Amino acid sequence: MKKTYIVDSTCNDMRIDRWMRHLMGKIPQSLIEKNLRTGNIKLNKKKIKSSHKIKKNDQIDLFNIKFKETVIQKKIKFKPSKEIIKSNEDQIIANNDDFIVLNKSSGISVQGGTKSKKNLIDIFAKSEIFKNAKPFSVHRLDKDTSGVFIMAKTRECAQLLTSLFRLRKVHKTYLAICHGEMIKDSGEWNDNLIRYDGEKKIIEKAKTYYRVIDKNSEASLVELRPITGRKHQLRKQLYALGQPIFGDVKYKLSNYHKGVNKNLMLHSYQIKFMINKVKHTYTALLPDYFKKLLKVKRLNFLNLK
Repeated sequence: MKKTYIVDSTCNDMRIDRWMRHLMGKIPQSLIEKNLRTGNIKLNKKKIKSSHKIKKNDQIDLFNIKFKETVIQKKIKFKPSKEIIKSNEDQIIANNDDFIVLNKSSGISVQGGTKSKKNLIDIFAKSEIFKNAKPFSVHRLDKDTSGVFIMAKTRECAQLLTSLFRLRKVHKTYLAICHGEMIKDSGEWNDNLIRYDGEKKIIEKAKTYYRVIDKNSEASLVELRPITGRKHQLRKQLYALGQPIFGDVKYKLSNYHKGVNKNLMLHSYQIKFMINKVKHTYTALLPDYFKKLLKVKRLNFLNLK
């Protein structure tokens, strides 16, 4: 059985293996590699490697591939109500022809997973703002982290912004309320963070600059400027200091209780970058629950720059 697809503009310059997953779901890389080698996947009637980038109007032929038996779990699209779409549109800070910037709420994922759940990509795919476009995420922001988030409207813009993030030309500032009083008022953290890919242990270098805005014996309000972009970097680094972020249920103290707050007190406060010599700066206002805990812990945030 043969199936033929023509590449549209949204997939221009995408790797063929990524296109396969984009089309069919979470397919094992080994299956893609095998079918490319045997010619069951051809681009413009020729064999290619998994790293090959496809172009608009390319023809992709798939021969005798039984995906239903090999897909692990395909992502289920979230179907947002008009009210959910409107509430997220109300969080938009900036909107132009290339991208939107929004003040992401805590508790919402950027992309959907293997279970049906609320996520920004599926929400904005149904928004009038993306009527003639498609939403692309260009950076990570944890589900429970609030604040500045950028979503591209075109693949070209997504590739540009992704490159800026990868080259560390996007300068991010976070705010966190952490347990206890920080000893030093400013400095940098250089850590080797550990994560696992299956059973494989991976060690990654992580660097963050920090500045204490206010502090007392109970808590500290800290400005964080990550240089590297490791998963859960800021949460892990503060936990390693013995001063985890309030509301963090993963990296927490053994005697931790949620108490007055139910949210992760980590906020993406500001993003700065430059495109074609034009400076872009976007700032996200603090959520009410964040300001409430600052008041409860007697922390002053008027020293923010």
